[in-house]
Amino acid sequence: MESKAKLAGHPVHPMLVVFPLGLFATSLIFDLIWLFSGNGVWSLVSEYMIGAGIVGGLLAAVFGTIDWVAIPRNTRAKTIGLWHGGGNVVVTAMFVASWLLRRPTPADPPAAAMILSAIGVVLALGTGWLGGELVDRLGVGVDDGANLNAPSSLSGRQPSDRRVA
Repeated sequence: MESKAKLAGHPVHPMLVVFPLGLFATSLIFDLIWLFSGNGVWSLVSEYMIGAGIVGGLLAAVFGTIDWVAIPRNTRAKTIGLWHGGGNVVVTAMFVASWLLRRPTPADPPAAAMILSAIGVVLALGTGWLGGELVDRLGVGVDDGANLNAPSSLSGRQPSDRRVA
């Protein structure tokens, strides 16, 4: 099933998800550095990364929803897509809560903020796995006819077109 939201021939959602995933995970690493060093700059940087991750997550969700709506009903992919998307909404909500808890004292965040971030990162590993299941196992977002010798997405030719350029 091909993605419905594409840019230059490639699905947009997978291009965007790397940003919130990377930003959220790195914010947790910076929180741990703050915890062990006591240097509030690290927790401040973490707060900014969480803010950027929230924006990126919301943007990725728009394109993920466009693709999910196009998945046929009563399929395993539709169910897994619902768990994937719903789980990522929970992850983003956890990071919104973590971000809000940090606002009064960003250089010295409360333990609850860091706990929410840690749980959010662990949950994101699971929702990321579900996203991989959708693409790698169920072929969601993969061009029909995709193959190892498919022409470039910029060529205007279909993936099943095996003509030599």
